[in-house]
Amino acid sequence: MMPLGAGPNAAAASTARMVGAILEFTRWPTARPVVRLCLTGRTRNAARLNAIDLANGAGVEVSDLDGPTDVPLDRCDALYIGRLDAPSMRQLIASANGRPVVTIVEDDPVCRSGAMFCLLYGPQSLSFQLNIDAVSRSAVRIDPRVLRLSKGGY
Repeated sequence: MMPLGAGPNAAAASTARMVGAILEFTRWPTARPVVRLCLTGRTRNAARLNAIDLANGAGVEVSDLDGPTDVPLDRCDALYIGRLDAPSMRQLIASANGRPVVTIVEDDPVCRSGAMFCLLYGPQSLSFQLNIDAVSRSAVRIDPRVLRLSKGGY
């Protein structure tokens, strides 16, 4: 669990730190000098994602996608999903299964979408839930230490 801090961008700053940490613990089949983070849906807390610095020296390139139906997953290493209707979200996440794409959902508090990571916003904190099944179906590997950090990984 991460405290949000104070100020108008506290949730966005904490989200950037959390997403950065997730990307730090992710291993793609081949090294990524630049991690391509794609955004789709109506995001509330993505404003600071372009400020992520990874400790391994890899850059993070953030791009907004037009809509959830035409996501070019071959151009995304990570997918940050904001608010979408449930069928569109499930279809998008299903299309990422088996690919080297990390899926992170901002607006799924019960974590039923099938995404690898669900961000959980509390009044003064941010945590995440890890979907082990989704991770196992992916072509990326997540460091097992992330399990210790997640809230009730399943």
